[in-house]
Order: sequence, then C-alpha cells, then structure tokens
Amino acid sequence: MLSAGTRSAGRWLPSRLTAAMSTQRLRNEDYQDYSSTDASPEESPSESLGTFAPGAYQRFGESNSTTWFQTLIHLLKGNIGTGLLGLPLAVKNAGILLGPLSLLVIGVAAVHCMGLLVKCARHFCLRLNKPFVDYGDTVMYGLESSPSAWLRNHAHWGRRVVDFFLIVTQLGFCCVYFVFLADNFKQVVEAANSTTTNCHNNETVILTPTMDSRLYMLALLPFLVLLVFIRNLRVLSIFSLLANISMLVSLILIYQFIVQGLPNPSHLPLVAPWKTYPLFFGTAIFAFEGIGMVLPLENKMKDPQKFPFILYLGMAIVTIVYISLGSLGYLQFGASIQGSITLNLPNCWLYQSVKLLYSIGIFFTYGLQFYVPAEIIVPFFVSRAPEPCQLLVDLAVRTAMVCLTCILAVLIPRLDLVISLVGSVSSSALALVIPPLLEVITYSSEGLGPLTLAKDALISILGFVGFVVGTYESLAELIQPTAAPMSTNSSRAFAYGAGLLL
Repeated sequence: MLSAGTRSAGRWLPSRLTAAMSTQRLRNEDYQDYSSTDASPEESPSESLGTFAPGAYQRFGESNSTTWFQTLIHLLKGNIGTGLLGLPLAVKNAGILLGPLSLLVIGVAAVHCMGLLVKCARHFCLRLNKPFVDYGDTVMYGLESSPSAWLRNHAHWGRRVVDFFLIVTQLGFCCVYFVFLADNFKQVVEAANSTTTNCHNNETVILTPTMDSRLYMLALLPFLVLLVFIRNLRVLSIFSLLANISMLVSLILIYQFIVQGLPNPSHLPLVAPWKTYPLFFGTAIFAFEGIGMVLPLENKMKDPQKFPFILYLGMAIVTIVYISLGSLGYLQFGASIQGSITLNLPNCWLYQSVKLLYSIGIFFTYGLQFYVPAEIIVPFFVSRAPEPCQLLVDLAVRTAMVCLTCILAVLIPRLDLVISLVGSVSSSALALVIPPLLEVITYSSEGLGPLTLAKDALISILGFVGFVVGTYESLAELIQPTAAPMSTNSSRAFAYGAGLLL
C-alpha cells in the first residue's frame, strides 16, 4: 500500500505520488521542464493558462484529470510507507496507552492543517485569478496580504522557507529508504541459508555473515540513480502501481502475523518515560507529513470541490491503519520491537518474502519521493546551463542528489533515529506549524474569532515544541546513545516470533 508522502513550493509535486506542475514554469516559461506532468510534454504553460477564466476555480492538466477514486488511492499511497513500519517502535517510546491516543491527536491536527492549506489556496486562487497555487506560493501570498509591512516586504521568504523544508523532508525520506532497504536486504541475505518453510516452529538459525549494511546502501546506489533518471511522472506512475501492489500484499501479511497470539499487554507500560516521547513525536509526524501532496492532488481532480471529502476519508483510513499497526506491532513484539516491524518477522520464506516485497515497493517509491526536491532544485541549475548541455546538467544534478541521500544514510544508519530526526526537523514545520499561521495571516483582515485564534496558536505551539524537543533528543541519541541499537539479528526475531505462535 503506499508512501513517501508531498511537497513543494516553488515548483513541486506530491510527495509520494502523483501529479503536479512546476510553479517555476509559470514564473519562467522559457525553461523546458523535462519532468512535465502535462498530457502533452510539448504543450506550453501559456497554452494551459490561456483557457483560464477569471473568477473560476480551474486546474492544470484539465485533459487528464483524475477521478475521485484515483485521487483517494494516490492519497493513501502518499501517506503509507516506511513511516508506518516505524510506528510500533514509536508506540513503545510513548506507551501502550499514550501512544495510540497521541497518534489520534496528531492525526486529527495534521488532517485539519491539510484542510487549512486547501482553504487558503482556494482563497488566493479566486482572489488573484490564479489557476493554481502551490504550498510555497500560498504562504507567500498570505504574507503579502498581512497587515504587517515587514511581512509584506519579506513575503518571498515564505516560499523559500517552504521550499527548504520540502527539500529537507523529501531528501530525508530518501535517506530513510536507503537505510530501510539496506537493513531488510541484509537480514534476508544473512538468513537465506537457514530460511525455512515452517513459520510455526522455534528453530535455531545460523546466520551467514555478510557485509555491513552501509555497503548494501552503496550497492543500491547505482540502481536508484538509474531510477531517478526517469523524469516523467507518467512513467513513474507505472512503478507506483507496482509499489502499491507489493506493499499492500506485504501489509496484509504483516497484519496476519501480528494479530496471532497477542501476549498479555499488562507487562507493557501505559506511559513510557518522557525522555523518549520526543522520539515518538518525530516518528509520528514523519508518518503523517503528507501535506505537501494535497494541493497537487486537488489540482489534478476533475471535480476539485469533492477533494475535502476525499481528503478526510483517505486520512481517516490512514489514521486507523497507523494506530492499529503501531499498537498491535508493539503488543506482539514488546520491548524487542525494532526500527521497522519487518525486521521482527520470523525467518521463514513467507515473511522473508514480505520484507522483499515491501522493499521492492519502497525502491520504486524512492523515485516518487525524489521527484519533489528534483522539481525544486534541478530547474535552478538547468535554466542556467547552455541549451545543448541542459540534459547533461539535469542528470548530473540528479545523480549528485541521490549520492547525497546515500552519504547521509551511511552516516546515520539507525532507521529509528533517521525517521525521528526528519520528522522533528522539517515535517513538524510543514504539517503543524505553518498552516495555522497561514490561516491567521490570510484571514486576519476579515476577522477571526477568539476560538479560531486559540486553536491555531495551540496547533502551532504543539508543532514548534515538537520541532525543538524532538530534534534535540534525536541528535542527543545519535551523538551519545543511551542504549545500544537494537540488533537486526534475524534469529532473535524468528525465535521470538515463533515462540509467540507456539
């Protein structure tokens, strides 16, 4: 089923999925965007804008708009990925009672903020006769409408700030994918000689030592570089379908395993030590940070007026999946839960195939997650290169960006800390801090009730506190771990899992 997630501000497309157009193409029509999501790559932006009627609410890509069901699938795909698999450990960091309740609260707040972004974007589309505005432009226009002269004079920084957080978030997702793929492939390879067809007997597994997980990351690098050379989103959508299928099958098998023989939860703490709660927050907001995708998804709908209903329906499904997998996974594996629940599955071919299937899905999703920062960064360099060299510069910049995510993953090979750090640093700003402030500055001239102001302030403060404390705790744990990282030894995972089934 389906991830990374998304976001853009100067020119972007959904974090984990589907279509959007580069707003940069509106600002600089001379630049030929290699990654066009138009029905026809040759169609110029000016042709699309020529049909826009003032006062109407219209989108790009009118000829190949998506149905409500396609939009719902894209929304699910964009929110369900590696962040989901890390939620059982997140629940451990919060407690078996506090964890699910906190996931519900964060989910409601995150979905509400998505709705605020859509509301403000529509406001500026109608007010400024724009066919489409993205996240960054919405923030910029909001600052321009602010009663503060200083904010109006520095409104362009709004787009730049959103662009920055989008890049950090999306490249952070890509780093997480490197670590996830390396950990799972390493575990499968090490246990290959001892993998059985019997998932119910407790057997001793003799592992075959292999190379370090960081060497697996380097081995994956050339294949991911080739993947991001695909610059057309319609081609990537084929891989997205493969990712959807493989990850959906994997999730079904994971649920099938964790619901069997659940232990008595009485030995699990209702509330974990508060020092680990910031790590929970970072992981949870990492999972829920799909706000960057909402405007591109709405933009591609045949009937965008139905998007709010699709948004709330889709995110309700996502929230239920998050809470159930996080709670059941922690109940099943207890204190031995690892950064990804796939690493706790037993050593039999059925569950080894789950790891491989999910890894295949994550591999293909890398291209979708990468599309967003590429849409922001690549045009900056390509538009400044001579025309004969533009394609070469495009591919070189993409290669450098993939290498950067690989290097960062090598430097921080702990999956749980990478997820928590990315979530705390950038996801909290995009998902919780900016949207409520955007509503305040957008509608300040029209007057906002005290309850609305209090609500917006509360959500923004929640996001900011999570940003500060979560980042600090993640960095502190990274620099000086309080405990040794959980082993990814598959024999331990198999023995524990098989023992529960006996």
